[in-house]
Amino acid sequence: MYKVSIVILNWNGCEMLRSFLPSVVAYSKDSNIEICVADNGSTDSSVHMLTQEFPSVRLILLKENKGFADGYNLALQEVDSEYVVLLNSDVEVTQNWLSPILDYMDKHPQTSACQPKICSWANKEYFEYAGASGGFIDFYGYPFCRGRILSMLEKDYGQYNDIIPVFWASGAALFIRLRDYLEVGGLDGRFFAHMEEIDLCWRLRARGKEIVCVPQSVVYHLGGGTLKKENPRKTFLNFRNNLLMLYKNLSKEEYHSVMRVRFFLDYSAFFSFLLKGQIANAKAVFLARRSFYQIYSSFSLDRENNLKKTILNPIPERMKKSILALFYIKAKKRFSMLDIRVNG
Repeated sequence: MYKVSIVILNWNGCEMLRSFLPSVVAYSKDSNIEICVADNGSTDSSVHMLTQEFPSVRLILLKENKGFADGYNLALQEVDSEYVVLLNSDVEVTQNWLSPILDYMDKHPQTSACQPKICSWANKEYFEYAGASGGFIDFYGYPFCRGRILSMLEKDYGQYNDIIPVFWASGAALFIRLRDYLEVGGLDGRFFAHMEEIDLCWRLRARGKEIVCVPQSVVYHLGGGTLKKENPRKTFLNFRNNLLMLYKNLSKEEYHSVMRVRFFLDYSAFFSFLLKGQIANAKAVFLARRSFYQIYSSFSLDRENNLKKTILNPIPERMKKSILALFYIKAKKRFSMLDIRVNG
């Protein structure tokens, strides 16, 4: 049994691995640590390249592309360790990136998951979109980060270097106790990709586990390696999966009121895309909502189970306001301008 298994999911990312894997190998050397690449049925030369150029890296071969969520679910069945790190293939790690988080988790057994500070690989002075310095969520299900609100990225001046509890930890570099991951059912494979780590963290947090950002660990994320931000497929998955996440986790008292507001917010996004000439993205929002209403009933047992096991409600890191209203109406475009009280 290892202390840590670092698991990188790959799909046709040969050159990405060749660029970013060397930092992981260089800064993760310990007899208690294994580095794994789970190949999601790649059709490029990824597997051949790994066997030739990275012989110390363990290969986990999946027969077909199962997406981010089930890809990791299957890969983690093949590891035996106390902690796992779900690490994107486009992440550059830094010296001593593991120790601060592992030390924290060793000392805080109630903490199930952590993330490092995630900055942009392309512009290392700025936070990166997918996680920044810890994830939060607003009352209507919109995620945002300490260092990133909507599309506004902050420059990293060290202003968010304190260790704090967060609502969600980024799937780009997610440290999690394997026991806790398995106990709550792992990532929801039906999501395929996007929002699955927030859904996982919501389940953990509702059951009294803690999610924490430890910014003393720093990584740099390229981002957008698989689907670009404006890709209609990504728009579809983000909108549909966000609605599914709300259905699975919201209390009975909040669900209908939140979903009524989301109807107007989602169709506001629909018309916004139309006005910008982004017809494919507008169509993706419509199809996402239609898909949600076609399949949400198949998640009813998950919802029942989640509500039954909830012991923390409300969750402190879920903001009781709308991040859209604060951003667009009150011009609060930095995390430090928000009225969010967290205790580190």
